[in-house]
Amino acid sequence: MEFGLFGGARAKGDGPAGDSQGYLDYIAYVREAEELGFRSVFVVEHHFTGVGQVSASLGLLTYLAACTKRIRLGTAVVVLPWHNPVLVAEQAATLDLLSGGRLEFGVGKGYRDQEFNGFCVPIDEATERFDEAMEVIRKAWSGKGRFSHHGKRWHYDNVVVEPSPTQQPHPPFWLGAGSEDSIRRAAREGYNLLLDQLAPIDLTCERVAMFRDECGKTGRAYDPMMVGVTRGLQLLHSKDEREKALAVRLGMLKNIGTLARGRGAERYANLKDYTGPVTELDDAALLGTPDDIIARLKKLEAGGVEQVLIVDGSGSIETLRTFAREIMPAFTRNTVAAQ
Repeated sequence: MEFGLFGGARAKGDGPAGDSQGYLDYIAYVREAEELGFRSVFVVEHHFTGVGQVSASLGLLTYLAACTKRIRLGTAVVVLPWHNPVLVAEQAATLDLLSGGRLEFGVGKGYRDQEFNGFCVPIDEATERFDEAMEVIRKAWSGKGRFSHHGKRWHYDNVVVEPSPTQQPHPPFWLGAGSEDSIRRAAREGYNLLLDQLAPIDLTCERVAMFRDECGKTGRAYDPMMVGVTRGLQLLHSKDEREKALAVRLGMLKNIGTLARGRGAERYANLKDYTGPVTELDDAALLGTPDDIIARLKKLEAGGVEQVLIVDGSGSIETLRTFAREIMPAFTRNTVAAQ
């Protein structure tokens, strides 16, 4: 099993100096993760939140490319309906070039009404805009020389995208998916698969099996590293910390649990109106002592998961070090010793 990071920086404070500190802290966090043997970092893209989430993921990852040497650099995801696809292709290829071929190119169609409203893009056009943007990007990266495109949303005449990406014919494509249709589509159309942090272990393993099955049906060679499973991390040092950690988990589930979509969503812990006692309400998070977390990861591993992307709300370098020292050695794929 391999481990990576999922999430991103958070601007904080007042004024330019304060805003930058959250990004600088995150860059130090990623550099430490690389030294500890984490394989990848996947950075989100969000807009208009008011809480300082990353908006320019390709820009941040390009900076990280200059600060690191080995760690894979992923977008999770570039929301294509909001962007000119030729400009995205140029920017992403530049990142792949400068990083020595370390880009993992995650794309999506978006789901937040506030973001579509802010960009004045109707959300009901998301799928068609995404499909056309991917058609343009595939032409830009897989073709030879100049190309033209005349679609419903985008028109280009005799253009060439420069530079070319280092990885040929293109960096790995990743698609976030949850429903059976979207998972099988990802397998058929050559995407790797990003799975969310909220689905329980049994449903996550079902989705991995579904993706593997569709790859087999279409004659696509399957590699477990084509699937990345995100998991929230709350590392406890003693049993006494559990009640507080469960309260934090409950608050998170109340805030974002309703975003669960697709087949099986009824099996998520959706607790918007829950008022009962704080208790263990789901098995999705890596919540507990190192031994607890190893046991939960072993269940995922038994279900075919070999790449886990941790979402560490603490942003603590010490948590990373503990994870690398006490948890990663239980899984044999990691070859870089924890420091």
